Amino acid sequence: MPLATKPLSGLKVVELGTLIAGPFASRICAEFGAQVIKVESPDGGDPLRKWRKLYEGTSLWWFVQARNKKSLTLNLKHPDGLSILKELLTDADILIENFRPGVLEKLGLGWDVLHALNPKLVMVRLSGFGQTGPMKDQPGFGAVGESMGGLRYITGFEDRPPVRTGISIGDSIAALWGVIGALMALRHREVNGGQGQVVDVALYEAIFAMMESMVPEFDVFGFIRERTGNIMPGITPSSIHTSLDGKHVQIGANGDAIFKRFMQIIGRDDLANDPELAHNDGRDARRDELYGVIDRWVGSLPLATVLEQLGAAQVPASRIFSAEDMFSDPQFLAREMFLQAKLPDGKDFKMPGIVPRLSDTPGTADWVGPELGAHNIEVLNGLGYDAAAIANLKQAGAI
Repeated sequence: MPLATKPLSGLKVVELGTLIAGPFASRICAEFGAQVIKVESPDGGDPLRKWRKLYEGTSLWWFVQARNKKSLTLNLKHPDGLSILKELLTDADILIENFRPGVLEKLGLGWDVLHALNPKLVMVRLSGFGQTGPMKDQPGFGAVGESMGGLRYITGFEDRPPVRTGISIGDSIAALWGVIGALMALRHREVNGGQGQVVDVALYEAIFAMMESMVPEFDVFGFIRERTGNIMPGITPSSIHTSLDGKHVQIGANGDAIFKRFMQIIGRDDLANDPELAHNDGRDARRDELYGVIDRWVGSLPLATVLEQLGAAQVPASRIFSAEDMFSDPQFLAREMFLQAKLPDGKDFKMPGIVPRLSDTPGTADWVGPELGAHNIEVLNGLGYDAAAIANLKQAGAI
């Protein structure tokens, strides 16, 4: 699809991020038509290139995280490298960075300098603890944000230490907040006639903002939510159960009408018609009883039968999907959640599809994460540097 038909067509985004939060934010922009120039160190580039499973020396994650981006190598400790970055930023719409606060200021690229250089620039700053406060100078990865933001405290079982999810959820949520903030800042600039501004996202706050009713519950009742394993206290029934054939199923029957249908299909009309269980608060007061009933029913049947009966009664449920399950699932396939692409050596591979789906201007994946510096000549030519000048920059260690 031509860039002009995408919703972010015409936007120029400069990414100074590494690893997860910043690069994920710019990936979303790139998928929906923004020109994203990813600035990398000439000395190896983004460390994500070497994370998780490597194919021919490069991370498979890299090919996804950097899709649709242009890779430009700049040595920001070299005056010429710094000068080129400033040239890029003079007409950029968005700068995304996730350095520790103060790093850009030491390079002479603080907000005051950048705002004077380009008053329309929106600067997305993703960091562990934000740009202010007593902890702003401390390093903080997503795991730290998940811990401080409250997520880790409630994740796991009450008799065991807290656990983490198997992905960097804190970084990814922070990236989403960053994109939302950037688009709001752009709307203010374009509709209200405002100037550019800073979008300050702290990883711990990105998680904290997702913690539902935690704050008022503690403030009003002194209630501290604890780890509760597979169940969701206060929302009943909603849990994971094990079938006769040893497989797991998530059942969410916490809606009033859904609960009644659920109890009817498992042969418990007494519970379906019990006035004490008509609403969530009554069900939650008897959750141990209800989960025992559900455990026994699920445990008496193979998973396929459980899902078939729940589906017929329109009770929300799902088996616990692995990647293998997803690859053959008709819903994933119908929604085009797997995109066919090629690795640099021509090998076919699948990438995750584009989210969200826009009906008229959908996003696309036009190329995979590029080789380090793959777009140096293209980008520098666009800034007016000819072949001789580029060769000199390389010789001087600026690119």
